[in-house]
Amino acid sequence: TNVLVTGFDIIFFWVARMIMMQLATVEKVPFEKVYVHALVRDEKGKKMSKSLGNVLDPLILIDKYGADALRFTLAAMAVTGRDLKLSESRIEGYRNFVTKIWNAARFIELNNCTLNEHFDPILAKQPANTWIISETKRTLELVNENFQKFRFNDIANTLYNHTWKVFCDWYVEFSKALLDSNDPKIVKETKDTIAWAFDQCLIMLHPIMPFVTEELWGHFRKGERLLSISDWPKVIDISIDVDEIKSIENVISF
Repeated sequence: TNVLVTGFDIIFFWVARMIMMQLATVEKVPFEKVYVHALVRDEKGKKMSKSLGNVLDPLILIDKYGADALRFTLAAMAVTGRDLKLSESRIEGYRNFVTKIWNAARFIELNNCTLNEHFDPILAKQPANTWIISETKRTLELVNENFQKFRFNDIANTLYNHTWKVFCDWYVEFSKALLDSNDPKIVKETKDTIAWAFDQCLIMLHPIMPFVTEELWGHFRKGERLLSISDWPKVIDISIDVDEIKSIENVISF
């Protein structure tokens, strides 16, 4: 209860009065931090109202696009100090993101990439594998930092770029050549890395997209436990070959 979440329009009517009442009765501040979120408006910036006919019913949006797409849209657009202009096109775009995650899961399953509890990312040797491991580490560090700052839009956009562009668009393509290798050690390392990196994506996405991540987590983990009560990942201490990373980044930017 040390954080209060509220909109700026009721700071005086609710937040200030709660503090004053608490100080007057028990002489104790009721909460330490106040997170002031954006107000949701229509795509033109107007306040939603039934008389204007510009209200977007969340239940209808959930039926149409899914709860995860709606949650992710709100998080990605929740920039501090600015109202949120909600439109169905943005929600539809993040529904496509959910579809991308499902497609990545299908690729992993088709290639028999199962999570290896004994896999140590630090020991990976293939440049593409060490690259995705370093990118996952960097993403986790950014997510942790922004959670501390309540910058949920930065968290959402960081995870979007990492999951879609880094993991799905680039690493999956890099991994295909490694999976076709004649060296069983390379194939094994790549399968372990793919499963580990995707598992990390699911964990980091879970606070914003709880339904699809829980479903996929349960599928790959064979229902051993819920993602919602699992431990948050720790930042691994890994040394990266800078030249190898630069060579991959040069390919991406070409």
